[in-house]
Amino acid sequence: MEHIRTPKVEHVRLLDRSSGQRKASIGTLYLSATHSIFVENNPETRKETWVLHSMVSSVERPASSPAGSQLILRCKDFRVFYILVPQERDCVDVHASLVRLSRPEKYIELYCLSFNPNVNKEEREESWNFIDLVSDYKRMGVPNNLWVTTAANSEYRVCDTYPSELFVPKSATPTIIDGSSRFRSRRRFPALSYFHQDTLAAVCRCSQPLSGFSGRCQEDEMMLQAVMKSNPGSDYIYVVDTRPKLNAVANRAAGKGYENEDHYTNIKLQFIGIENIHVMRSSQQKIIDVGEMRSPSMTDFLWGLENSGWLKHIKAILDAGVFIARAVADEGVSVLVHCSDGWDRTAQACSVASILLDPHYRTITGLMVLIERDWVSFGHKFSHRCAHLDGDPKEVSPVIDQFLECVWQLSEQFPCAFEFNERFLIAIHTHAYSCQYGTFLGNCQRERRDMRLRERTHSLWPHLWKDRADYTNPLYKAELSQSQGVLRPNTTPYCFKMWKGLYNHMEKSMPPHQSPADFLSAVREESQQLEEELTNHQERIAALTGQPITWEKIEVPRRRRTTHLPQRHCGPDPPTAYTDPITSPAQDTGHTVSSQPANQKDPALTLQMEPHTQIKNHDPDDLSTCSDLESGVADLSSRSSSGGDYAKDPELE
Repeated sequence: MEHIRTPKVEHVRLLDRSSGQRKASIGTLYLSATHSIFVENNPETRKETWVLHSMVSSVERPASSPAGSQLILRCKDFRVFYILVPQERDCVDVHASLVRLSRPEKYIELYCLSFNPNVNKEEREESWNFIDLVSDYKRMGVPNNLWVTTAANSEYRVCDTYPSELFVPKSATPTIIDGSSRFRSRRRFPALSYFHQDTLAAVCRCSQPLSGFSGRCQEDEMMLQAVMKSNPGSDYIYVVDTRPKLNAVANRAAGKGYENEDHYTNIKLQFIGIENIHVMRSSQQKIIDVGEMRSPSMTDFLWGLENSGWLKHIKAILDAGVFIARAVADEGVSVLVHCSDGWDRTAQACSVASILLDPHYRTITGLMVLIERDWVSFGHKFSHRCAHLDGDPKEVSPVIDQFLECVWQLSEQFPCAFEFNERFLIAIHTHAYSCQYGTFLGNCQRERRDMRLRERTHSLWPHLWKDRADYTNPLYKAELSQSQGVLRPNTTPYCFKMWKGLYNHMEKSMPPHQSPADFLSAVREESQQLEEELTNHQERIAALTGQPITWEKIEVPRRRRTTHLPQRHCGPDPPTAYTDPITSPAQDTGHTVSSQPANQKDPALTLQMEPHTQIKNHDPDDLSTCSDLESGVADLSSRSSSGGDYAKDPELE
């Protein structure tokens, strides 16, 4: 509170285009220790807009105008708020306060350490056990006679950024592990990330070797040999260096570099070409600028999208995951993945490969486990990359954003394969930056232990699981082949889209369109209600007639597939029913809309009162009779990402 120069300013105008607002609202702005709160003057609505300080990425103060002094709040979830303060002195005070409040200098200033939901101590401790990584490894079949747990990193003795519990090849002795760690950047030695039970191939991760131009390490060579021997079906392993080769060569001058195939005789080295965090940071800023365009021409939009290079980077990450998945599933060859330090591009490549390989990680709980394992546990630098604390801006980079977008791009190609929807990915993205929960706080497991986050904060995952009904994909069918097998995405350029739901928060002056997924959800709920009513009527008819009701299925000839699908509209807007309690707890959650699943039978049945009452299902457009159900649903969801043209807003010109 000592950083707040003025806690209340009246007659303030607020414009939030991301909520569909066409003209500025007049009200009072309040500054608290954790939120900026705007309350409308309208006595009928008294709408409140809450913005968490930790979600603010920048506060700009353009030149004053006759109408007052303006502030522009840009948030980490890409929303933008325009605030007009009547008096310049008040504007200066609010600006200085927000700049300081949005840049905490110590962990104790973060929201999660003061956030106290209505749960007791036992519930909070239990929430941290919601995700059990040991159980996930057991699900993979680990430990076994090939991979075992090691106590080498107990108390983080070998590598302070690795988890304390790790799985390594059975033949890797503590001496080999310690020697290998000394030859790897940040001492991040090869450790198991994912084990494929069918082929016995594994995905391991580490950091770059400290090889320089000619250095070598016998223990590290033995470690890679042990990784190879842990897969009886192959006599070599792939080493995937996710960096561009030029970058890896340049690192040799600093005593680092990459594996020399003359020294590691049992490897095949593969460079992928994912750029570094600085390139990604600049690229995302350009894609944000594209999303903030108001009524752009097609030329401006396409030029901005191409100039950002963003989709090129997303493709590179997906290509890395595809290569690893094919090596493990098709060739049965183990893969060792690394970048420079093994906590950015390595996490992206390993987690994308896991999603392609294992249907479990395409479920709601599975994605939670995957993020907890390959990102939280293995030491992704969330505090630095997400700018939780005021620090070096060169450490900030959208690494987790890119992973979530890769998952979204896959869900667009395989709409039946994922249990969760777009809202779930956006919710994870929001909470990665919000600091409301302790899950993504800190840079490694040891740092979280030293901060006693399990005792002082709450875990995000039970909160998301409680709201899983909002995050469920109505198209998901666990029994379909698309949901069971290895995903094989098409990574040609035309298959990539701009993630409009995340980046485009500006052009929403018209009422939002309903997404097919929302439409399906609502119709499915309505269908369930109708089926319940039908069952009740059926029981009443049976009671009145004294005779049981029999069902008679009528075989209906299939029509041409083009008649199965309704006319598609241009790219639906991002979901509006999701309202994050962090940023707008008092805001209306909006309406929820949905549609009938493609394989949902029409509950409208014909009752015929005969000696044996029969209920006939006559739905000539029922997609359940279609053998290529998945392709039909895929067509329904393969919508344009460019969206429709919105009317110009005269109030904002």
